[in-house]
Amino acid sequence: MASTTDVLDHHIKCFGEGDLDGILSDYAPEAVLFTANGTLRGVDAIRPFFQAVLAEFGQPGTTFSMQLRSIVSEFGYFLWTAETADNVYEMATDTLVVRNGKIVCQSFAAKIVPKR
Repeated sequence: MASTTDVLDHHIKCFGEGDLDGILSDYAPEAVLFTANGTLRGVDAIRPFFQAVLAEFGQPGTTFSMQLRSIVSEFGYFLWTAETADNVYEMATDTLVVRNGKIVCQSFAAKIVPKR
């Protein structure tokens, strides 16, 4: 079974490559993703969230900087900044829980400043 570090390494790699199926393969079928726009339950509900994020982050000129990455047991925490053609992510965090080699819970929060 994949460790928390293995799962989150794969998750970040797939995100950087724009690999939607790879990202979604990291989630348990009943995973929960908490966002400022509501709670998403299950991989089918999580898919549109990542489709939108990958479309934005796949635009030319996008920059991404990992500020902090911390993994303790089954918990992972990422603090990052980014700039896309549309937005500046002044501060963003992801907190994830990995069990049995799959992400079972994630929260995402960010201070996003639109450019337009």
